[in-house]
Amino acid sequence: MRPRQYDLIAFDWDGTLFDSTAIIVRSIQAAVRDVGGTVPSDGAASYVIGMGLMQALAHAAPDVPPALYPQLGARYRHHYALHQHDISLFAGVLPMLSDLRSRHHWLTVATGKSRRGLDEALHAVELQGMFDGSRTADETAGKPSPLMLEQLMREFGVDPSRTLMVGDTTHDLQMAVNAGCASVGVSYGAHEPDAFADLSPQFVAHSVRDLHGWLLANA
Repeated sequence: MRPRQYDLIAFDWDGTLFDSTAIIVRSIQAAVRDVGGTVPSDGAASYVIGMGLMQALAHAAPDVPPALYPQLGARYRHHYALHQHDISLFAGVLPMLSDLRSRHHWLTVATGKSRRGLDEALHAVELQGMFDGSRTADETAGKPSPLMLEQLMREFGVDPSRTLMVGDTTHDLQMAVNAGCASVGVSYGAHEPDAFADLSPQFVAHSVRDLHGWLLANA
């Protein structure tokens, strides 16, 4: 029995569960600098978090020619790898996920990371077995395409009305809209929450504790 409002809860990774926003911003900026492009501001670099890697880099560095995109991606991965073990789950994430699992929600990840990047992150924070499924941008399509959520819903046989997306960017919330799902935004990640209103999230959480409480009461 699954007596809940949402059977399937899909979480974004970076900036929602994993405290990596600052490292990603600095890695984007360093990569653009390495290939000779105009270094984006913190705001411009954080805006693209959640997109697929090359889509994000192209948006953050519009003056870098496409011929340099492979080099740009390689430099980003280099800088991120230097610090990927410096970052960790936000405090309170593990108890939240454990409580949701105890209520038999299907827990999944829908992320702009690569499959390799997500698997490395899951291994690093010892989360094997916590999630029932996941989709990454390189094996589906970057946000805000609904493809990640559509595939997860098909995998678990869940309707959009029974699916909730949780994320820290407008890309996450727009993906939910495009898939016909409800969403919850979190304000402690990459995007300012003022931008969420037009995408009609059910709730905007200002901390993991906020998110945990709302999910237990409403999901």
